[in-house]
Amino acid sequence: MIKQLLLVGIGGGLGSIFRYLTSQLTAKYYVGTFPLATFITNILGCLIIGILIGYFSHNNTDSNLKLLFITGFCGGYTTFSTFAAENISLLQNQNYLTLIAYTLASVLVGFLAVGLGLMLSK
Repeated sequence: MIKQLLLVGIGGGLGSIFRYLTSQLTAKYYVGTFPLATFITNILGCLIIGILIGYFSHNNTDSNLKLLFITGFCGGYTTFSTFAAENISLLQNQNYLTLIAYTLASVLVGFLAVGLGLMLSK
């Protein structure tokens, strides 16, 4: 059990670092009301998890690698809580069109990215 917790923690830490770097890189080139950094992070996370699930389902892989990459890395990289908080902020600031576009695009493109990841892993 300790080994599994460490794997999830290491993966989560790496995912959080990459999430921070994605946010910093996005902020360097984008200024606007649309929460692009979280959108990019979550869509990339969906693509990565789709690839990993597809890869692990086709290969006899140690379950510890699933904990490291799927539970740990993808869990630390993507962020539903930030997505929800940004939607509340958009609502409070009466940015209704951005709120609708962000929510719909995140869900629809997220589904498509997982599907694409599964296809790419074949």
